[in-house]
Amino acid sequence: MAKQNVAEQFVDILARAGVRRLYGVVGDSLNPVVDAVRRNPAIDWIHVRHEETAAFAAGAEAQITGKLAACAGSCGPGNLHLINGLYDAHRSMAPVLALASHIPSSEIGLGYFQETHPDQLFRECSHYSELISSPKQMPRLLHTAIQNAVGRRGVSVVSLPGDIADQTAPAKAVETALVTARPTVRPGDAEIDALVAMIDAADKVTLFCGSGTAGAHAEVMEFAGKIKSPVGHALRGKEHIQYDNPYDVGMSGLLGYGAAYEATHECDLLILLGTDFPYNAFLPDDVKIAQVDVRPEHLGRRSKLDLAVWGDVRETLRCLIPRVRAKENRRFLDRMLKKHADALEGVVKAYTRKVEKHVPIHPEYVAAVLDELADEDAVFTVDTGMCNVWAARYLTPNGRRRVIGSFSHGSMANALPMAIGAQFTDRRRQVVSMSGDGGFAMLMGDFLTLVQHDLPVKVVLFNNSSLGMVELEMLVAGLPSYGTTNKNPDFAAVARACGAHGMRVEKPRQLAGALKDAFRHKGPALVDIVTDPNALSIPPKISAEMVTGFALSASKMVLDGGVGRMLQMARSNLRNVPRP
Repeated sequence: MAKQNVAEQFVDILARAGVRRLYGVVGDSLNPVVDAVRRNPAIDWIHVRHEETAAFAAGAEAQITGKLAACAGSCGPGNLHLINGLYDAHRSMAPVLALASHIPSSEIGLGYFQETHPDQLFRECSHYSELISSPKQMPRLLHTAIQNAVGRRGVSVVSLPGDIADQTAPAKAVETALVTARPTVRPGDAEIDALVAMIDAADKVTLFCGSGTAGAHAEVMEFAGKIKSPVGHALRGKEHIQYDNPYDVGMSGLLGYGAAYEATHECDLLILLGTDFPYNAFLPDDVKIAQVDVRPEHLGRRSKLDLAVWGDVRETLRCLIPRVRAKENRRFLDRMLKKHADALEGVVKAYTRKVEKHVPIHPEYVAAVLDELADEDAVFTVDTGMCNVWAARYLTPNGRRRVIGSFSHGSMANALPMAIGAQFTDRRRQVVSMSGDGGFAMLMGDFLTLVQHDLPVKVVLFNNSSLGMVELEMLVAGLPSYGTTNKNPDFAAVARACGAHGMRVEKPRQLAGALKDAFRHKGPALVDIVTDPNALSIPPKISAEMVTGFALSASKMVLDGGVGRMLQMARSNLRNVPRP
């Protein structure tokens, strides 16, 4: 039996760890690994057109599956292209293993062609970044990288010189058991006792939820019902907590809506559940705050805490629910629910007045129609910028839909690459890329990846020929918009030239039919929708610092952009409020 080389052993270990795809662009130092993938039936090489796309795609796959995903880049410029997508994956806590292939080991440190030092370059966007300098290192070093990525939820980077990848692997490598899932973490008894005492002593409690509430929807609802608490959420918590929620008071942050801001500021006790919400100007400084998070480094870094609780949200709530006293007085909850409904009534007009006749098309209208027509288990990937606004306001979560974006890193051009990774996890599931024209154009070459792999991703392109969010920031700062205009082609024609389905929509009455045709199409499709670049309505009293620093009360709308079906949800919740 022929001996394995290091590249073959590397690929075998990835496959044993559950990796099914390796996203990347082939090239020189990476060739031994790519050839090993070719000969291994357990793993596929996914050829993309830009390594940044590879990293975004791997991050999205990891977020959808919760399992380890992987990407690769060749030496020097190749693996440098990975860095933006890896930053995003790391800040999204997505378990990703990145292979940064390297120049010949004998030339490292001598200024060789394409030389960089990837083991150093990637340290800030990873839990673990190390160089393999000997075949004997490889198995244990790769095992360690995998344990870090899966166990700590983030990125690990392995730098591997091409010559070492081609060398013979150790005859008998130790097969270490690999971590494939994280344990649940229960807080200590002292912290549970202290939190119970704080909750029982408070008359008005508000819960503010982030992505750490994933899998804990039932527990959050039971807990909120027992202590009569309004439930607000951050953007990354929306998909996990907003649906089937009779205590919903909306979202806080620049894109926020409803009464979440008031609920977090008018309570006696604010409990932050699984959120690393970064905009501390939205958090109160004059109420008691307790925070529950499975990552201890998140505790207290956004606001001063009265109690820090290290634990998994679901396990923590399971400890709390039987112990806290049920509250009978729901006046605070009912008042916040009414404020929430009233706030939504005030902005709903923005997308109901003559939208079916407005040309260019209101982007709010596009988002509302998309929300109605998309599948109940669709995956939406969302570009940073105005698409974040429309997703936050209009996409209706239901416990089966997923909404993924660069919500922590804030990168442009993330939606299309993320859609690639999401679609590879299940070709039968509807995946919709909500792309802005600026973000789409930045990595437009990877639309060809959809065609090459026949991925049925549907790109819904909000084309206002501008960098809308940047333009808003300039306007609010009192600056004339400059450098924000895009001279765009007919993107539908570009899609057709690539061999995909493409339609251009310029009038509202064409919209629903175009989306339905795209959704029915079995392969990749793009709907280029010409939207109104002046869709933003800016209130007269707002400072530049408020937008630049994302420090605006949700009660003062920066973007009077409507709220879609959320008004119906708020009205429904209000009907459940007991009447005297």
